[in-house]
Amino acid sequence: MARELKEILTLGNKGSSRRAAAAHASRLAGPLSGLYLSQLIPALLLVVIGVITIWSASISIPEANFVSHLAGIAIGLVVAVLVWRYDMRALSSMTTALFVLACILMVLPRIPGLGYEVNGMMGWVRLGPVRFQPSEPSKIVVIFLMASAAAQYNGKIETFKDYARLCGTLLVPLLLIMTLDLGTGLVIFFIGATIIIVSGAPRTWVLLTIALIVGVAAVVIITSMIDGLPHILKEYQLNRLIVFVNPDVDPTNNGYNLTQAMIAVGSGGFFGKGFGNATQALNGFVPEAQTDFVFSLFAEQFGFVGSLVLLSLFTWMIVSTVLLAMKTESMYMRLILVGCVGMWTFQVLENVGMCLGIMPITGIPLPFVSYGSSSMVVQLVSVGIVQSVWRHRQKAA
Repeated sequence: MARELKEILTLGNKGSSRRAAAAHASRLAGPLSGLYLSQLIPALLLVVIGVITIWSASISIPEANFVSHLAGIAIGLVVAVLVWRYDMRALSSMTTALFVLACILMVLPRIPGLGYEVNGMMGWVRLGPVRFQPSEPSKIVVIFLMASAAAQYNGKIETFKDYARLCGTLLVPLLLIMTLDLGTGLVIFFIGATIIIVSGAPRTWVLLTIALIVGVAAVVIITSMIDGLPHILKEYQLNRLIVFVNPDVDPTNNGYNLTQAMIAVGSGGFFGKGFGNATQALNGFVPEAQTDFVFSLFAEQFGFVGSLVLLSLFTWMIVSTVLLAMKTESMYMRLILVGCVGMWTFQVLENVGMCLGIMPITGIPLPFVSYGSSSMVVQLVSVGIVQSVWRHRQKAA
């Protein structure tokens, strides 16, 4: 009897030890259990790289206000934390409200007294001392809008009517923004198209839609080049496309930006010229080196190795978000993650590609790196969205 009692006590002590160890581990992991570190770490490292890059730009470029850049990061982090604590499922049934909000954001710059031009682009809004680009938060709104509209089909769109309805939901805000900002319009199109495809659209319908878009784009470009026909594209937009096809057609004017950006990237070599030594970008040869062509500024200072690290961080962040989406049971939350991935992927490919001459110049910022508070806040909010999905992943789908 004494021997049996001793064994029972021993097993009980072992069980208590295991429970105590598990409880201790849970307490240690508590502060980090609500954070998806696989996505958060590369995102924060990209922010740090952006701080270093804009710091170097502020030395020689007056428009690169370093304090303003830090303020954008601070605001973005605060909003991201608030978003992280919020369960996005509450927005899943607000399709109509999100649609109206998206349209309002698109037309704000057209309201007299609110909208004004910056560098010839009519896409800004001034509210007292605050100025921002409504097209930036509209990216997040469109992600929620399209995820809400598409989630109801549970991964399979069975009728063409439903497919057309989804495309129409995207088309209205898209047309509103395309007349103001072609670059942001392309981002919003890619976000919406990615969500529609992942939500279960049949391949045949998608291919037919792509063919239709290509045909319409060709007509728009051709008519914009012929006198006497409606010119939908503005002159500078058409010139950018022409220069993309042949940068040497106008090397001292329309082709200048692209040529100088490519020279800056190439001059960085393998290891770069070092911090603050981007002679091509910081001496004014590369226009908008702190925003549109920030990759040229970075590559000139840190070379091929630094660029490889930068692109690896983007890949890490995007792949980790895709993996989370694959494990997320809620279709709505999954499509939100897909929208974030679409936004990051297109902006990275376009910004880096136009600095290398393999994509047309559109003025799309590089996420987390380019100067601009509106863009920085939105990118950090997108990080908060991913973290919110992770934090609330165990709740009912």
